[in-house]
Amino acid sequence: MTLFTELKLDPKVLQAISEAGYETPTPIQAGAIPPALEGKDVLGIAQTGTGKTAGFVLPMITLLGRGRARARMPRSLVLCPTRELAAQVAENFDTYAKHTKLTKALLIGGVSFGEQDKLIDRGVDVLIATPGRLLDHFERGKLLLTGVQIMVVDEADRMLDMGFIPDIERIFQLTPFTRQTLFFSATMAPEIERITNTFLHAPARIEVARQASTSETIEQRLLELTPTRRDQSAKQKRELLRAVIEAEGTACTNAILFCNRKTEVDILAKSLKAHGLNAAPIHGDLEQSQRMKTLDEFREGTLRFLVASDVAARGLDIPAVSHVFNFDIPSHAEDYVHRIGRTGRAGRKGTAITITTPADQKYLDAIEALIKTQIPRAPFPEGFELSQAAQSAPRPRDEDKGKGRGRGPRKSEGEGRAPRKPRRPETEAPVLEAALVEAAAPVETARPERAPRTEEQRRAPREDDRHPGRDDTRSDGRREGHRESHRDGGRDAGHRERDGHRTGRREDRSDHPVIGMGDHVPDFLMRGLLPLKPSSDDETED
Repeated sequence: MTLFTELKLDPKVLQAISEAGYETPTPIQAGAIPPALEGKDVLGIAQTGTGKTAGFVLPMITLLGRGRARARMPRSLVLCPTRELAAQVAENFDTYAKHTKLTKALLIGGVSFGEQDKLIDRGVDVLIATPGRLLDHFERGKLLLTGVQIMVVDEADRMLDMGFIPDIERIFQLTPFTRQTLFFSATMAPEIERITNTFLHAPARIEVARQASTSETIEQRLLELTPTRRDQSAKQKRELLRAVIEAEGTACTNAILFCNRKTEVDILAKSLKAHGLNAAPIHGDLEQSQRMKTLDEFREGTLRFLVASDVAARGLDIPAVSHVFNFDIPSHAEDYVHRIGRTGRAGRKGTAITITTPADQKYLDAIEALIKTQIPRAPFPEGFELSQAAQSAPRPRDEDKGKGRGRGPRKSEGEGRAPRKPRRPETEAPVLEAALVEAAAPVETARPERAPRTEEQRRAPREDDRHPGRDDTRSDGRREGHRESHRDGGRDAGHRERDGHRTGRREDRSDHPVIGMGDHVPDFLMRGLLPLKPSSDDETED
């Protein structure tokens, strides 16, 4: 049997390991530490809960014992998919590096950029980060990755599920080609295989367990529920879950309950609390401080039930978890292995209970095909019966009343709704229809008949029929006066008239000079168009 003292680790690291109470490495640690100390790339494949974190933290501390960090240029980089996992790696580093002078920085979301910038500016030996926050610092010009000697990718398959693979590839390209890479994953999807072939150089492959295998220390059960109403499926599952928890009794000291959606996490946590169970939610929409506080309470034992999304399914080391409940069966088969891996850790016994409905059959088939075994079916707790409320139609929520296209219940009279107007009797319908037709018909008005024009009237010129080319000035001065009135009767005339009203008298318009173009009227404006061919009746001018 291999001991830590035989792995050529730094004496200060061995002292910290001894103080933590460990003597024998796990299989993944015994296989990964020796090639890592030799400077080789490592590809570690092991199921969750096998000690992968110490498998890269211990050799990293030993290799970084020589040298100093420079400002904004970390010497090593650890990438984690979630904030909780990154914080856990930082705790492991503090435990095993407490007798050294190595420094670290934790770059995760939900924390001020300013505090993280101060740590980076002083220079750190180990930088532990999530991909998004790391690239944020890099794009702000606060971080250089050209000094990275060791790069670690933890829970790579989870990175794939969360869509971080493009970020991982970009970070690989920002680090030196001569770096040492330690790559750890619980499963090896084709995309993960492609990345390892691209960025790892002749890695030492350590596979200590069959991919996607479950621990033998975990007792698995499956409860198949057929809801009586489709719209009450979640409520009936919650009643079954509470009955199972009550049936487990004191054996269920604490538990993690997994849901697929964040909204369902909140609903289940509220339901458990309403029925007197000590529960709290944790998911990605909560503040980082609240998430860390909830995890600390669960680790310390002050919180019994942790209702979580898959953010808590990967890599979190909470040793004493007695039960795991899959309230929702995971849509990805690999997530089932990681979820139930939160219990039965470090040789302890654990129980994993999954609740399914007929709609989950395809997900169940994928899980059993992945783990290559059938999950044992278990009966319902003795005496369990669905309540009448869970079998009847759900009550409408207050915010849904009155919304939609008539889907909500109608208010009856006396509940704030105005009484309906009585319908008109059917006998009135033809009368109303005839009245509407008559009202809509066009009204024809009689026009007065005009007497036909005589020949003399047709031949006589009209009063304003004048040739455009003729002079508009007549002997009676009619056109002249008309033009002058236009000049004088515009806006200024209106001003004068209003002024006259204010003073109580109307001023004579002739007292004021003409304001406008006056004598400056261009000559072409006063000219007419070409004269028309004169008729025999019209008078012509030369």
